[in-house]
Amino acid sequence: MKYLSRGAAAAACLLPLPALAQEAAVSFDQRVNDVFAASTGWFVSLIFAPIPGTSFPWIVLWLVVAASIFTIYFGFIQFRAFGHALRLVRGDYSDPNDAGEVSHFQALATALSGTVGLGNIAGVAVAVGIGGPGATFWMILAGLLGMASKFTECTLGVKYRNEYPDGHVSGGPMYYMTKGFAERGVPGGAILAVIFSIFTIGGALGGGNMFQANQAHAQIAGILGDYPGWITGVVFAAVVFAVIIGGIKSIARVTEKVVPFMGILYVGAALIVLIANYQLIGWAFGQIFVGAFTGLGVAGGLVGALIQGFRRAAFSNEAGVGSAAIAHSAVRTNEPITEGVVSLLEPFIDTVVICTMTALVITISGVLITDPDTGRFVLDDGAIATVGDVSGVQLTSAAFATGLSWFPYVLALAVVLFAFSTMISWSYYGLKAWTFLFGEGKKTELTFKLIFCVFIVIGAAAQLGAVIDFSDAMIFAMAVANIIALYVLMPVVKREMNAYFGKVRSGEIAPYAS
Repeated sequence: MKYLSRGAAAAACLLPLPALAQEAAVSFDQRVNDVFAASTGWFVSLIFAPIPGTSFPWIVLWLVVAASIFTIYFGFIQFRAFGHALRLVRGDYSDPNDAGEVSHFQALATALSGTVGLGNIAGVAVAVGIGGPGATFWMILAGLLGMASKFTECTLGVKYRNEYPDGHVSGGPMYYMTKGFAERGVPGGAILAVIFSIFTIGGALGGGNMFQANQAHAQIAGILGDYPGWITGVVFAAVVFAVIIGGIKSIARVTEKVVPFMGILYVGAALIVLIANYQLIGWAFGQIFVGAFTGLGVAGGLVGALIQGFRRAAFSNEAGVGSAAIAHSAVRTNEPITEGVVSLLEPFIDTVVICTMTALVITISGVLITDPDTGRFVLDDGAIATVGDVSGVQLTSAAFATGLSWFPYVLALAVVLFAFSTMISWSYYGLKAWTFLFGEGKKTELTFKLIFCVFIVIGAAAQLGAVIDFSDAMIFAMAVANIIALYVLMPVVKREMNAYFGKVRSGEIAPYAS
C-alpha cells in the first residue's frame, strides 16, 4: 500500500496561486473536507477503530488472523511452493495457448505496482520511528503470513473468472463471491460482491488515484519549485490515460518494465548504504531481534513494536484486501493454483525484502538517536527521537542521504514512479469493479477511465484530506468482505492445491517445451 499517512497527508502541497485565488481554493477545499468528514467520519472511525484497551486497529488483527489461519490450513504453502513460484514466473510452465491475457510475470508486476511504493518508503520509517527497529521483525512475520492470504485469493480469482470470446477476462473477489458461493450453496454472495465492488471503486478513485497524484505533485514541486497542482494532474492524467486505454495488456507491458526498474533502483541504493556500513549490519539485526521482544524502551515495549510491525505490513502488501486477485485473474493459465503460487511472491518482495531494506538503512544510518550509555533508542514524547526531528518520507530520505548525498533526487523519482504505477494498477481494479456493477462494454469501460483521469487532476490540485481518509478506509473495508469469502471458499482452494501438486509429482504437469 502506498500511503504516507491518512488524513493530513493529502495536504502535503499548497497551490502556488496568487494570494486571493489561493485563499479561495483553500477555502473551497476546506468546505469540501468539512462536509465530507461530517458525513463519512463515522465510517473511517469504524474501519480503523482500535481494539478496546489497545491501540491495535481491529482491521489489522482481522488481516493477520486470517493470514495465520490460511498458513496453517494450507500447510505453510508459502515456504513449500516458493521454488515452484520462481519457476512459474520464469515461464517454465507457461503455455501461450492457455486462456488469459498476460504472463505470470506480467500479472505479478501489475499487482506489485499497486503495492510497492510510499508504504515501503515512508510507512516503514513511521513504524520504526514509533515501534523501534523491533517493529521490523513483526513486519517481516506479518509479510510471511500474508503470502498465504495472497495465495488463497489469487487462486480463487483465476478459478472463478469470466472468460469472453474475444479473449479478455474479468476476475476478482466479486466473481468468486457470486460464482463460488452459488457453487457451494452459500447465500449472500451477490450482495457481498456488490458491497466489495463499491468499496473497490471508492478506493481506486481516492487512495489509488487522488492521493498518488497529490504526493507526486508534492515531490515534483519540492524540486522544481511551487507551481499549480493541476498542471501535474493534467500531465499524469494524459500519460495514465494513454496506458490504461489499451486495457490490461497495455498496463502489463508498462508495469513489467517499471516495477523491476523501481525495485532495482531502490534496493540498489539501499545495498550501497548497507555495504558502506557493513560493519553495522550485524548490530542492526541484533537491534531488530532484541527490540522485537523487549521494545528497546519504546513506548508500549513488545506490544508497541508488534503493533507497528503488523500494522505496517498490512498497510503495505494488501494481503487479504482482494485487490491483487483482480490483476492476477488476467493471467494466461488453465490451472488456477499456478497463479496462487505466483502471487505468494508479492508480499515477500514488498514486505520481506523492500520494507526490510528500508528498516535496515534507517537503523544503521544514525538518524535515530541512541543513549550512549545503554545503547537503547531515546524516546521523544512516546516515539523514538530522530536527528532533525523528521519522520515519514523525510526520515527515510535523511537515512539514505547519510551514505548517498544525491538520494533525495532518486527518492523523488521513485515516488513519482510509484505513484504512476499505483494509478495504472488501481485503474484496472476500479474498472473491473465498475464493469461488474454496470456491465461489460467499450462505452462502460471508457466512461470509468475518463472519470478516473479527471480524479487525477482533482487529486493533484486539491487538498481533500477527508476524501483520502474515506477512500483509505474503503480499501480496508474491501478486506472485510473479501476475507469472509476466503473463509467460505478455502476448501475449494485446498482441493485445487492437492490436485495440482499431485499432477506435478506424477509428471502429468511438467515444464512446457516451446
